[in-house]
Amino acid sequence: MSLKDRVSEEIKTAMKAKDKIRLETVRSIKKLILEKESSVRASGQEGLTEAQEIELLVQLAKQRRDSIAQYQQANRADLAAQEAQELAILEEYLPRQLSDEEIGAAIDQMIVQVGATSAKDMGKVMGAAMQQLKGKADGKKVQDLVKAKLSGEWGVGSGGKG
Repeated sequence: MSLKDRVSEEIKTAMKAKDKIRLETVRSIKKLILEKESSVRASGQEGLTEAQEIELLVQLAKQRRDSIAQYQQANRADLAAQEAQELAILEEYLPRQLSDEEIGAAIDQMIVQVGATSAKDMGKVMGAAMQQLKGKADGKKVQDLVKAKLSGEWGVGSGGKG
């Protein structure tokens, strides 16, 4: 079942259950899917690929995380809680997020694969890592781990200390 079909079914379920937050969240997903589909049709593509769908969901989840941080800084726990509920719903559609240890192991592989030896090679490692980990790990977390490993703070293959 495509993401679009799954979201359409979820909208019906949320309407029947009168679950306002879930309904708003899945409607926002559907809106973004429809907008993205219309933009890719112009380039001759019929629909969204699974990678494009995941990219949309990652984008929405990142927006929610940013909003949560801003609301917490502004002492708006009520708004932060609502964003957190929406984020939890979005995460149901995303692939399982990897643990720090799993991300670290993947980064170790990337470092060996691209032959990285110092922080100067960060771009090469990040490019390969984000291609493999897209949707499965937060980009900021990946960047921080790559930086730590390449600068010797984490220790390649050590299992990490963070």
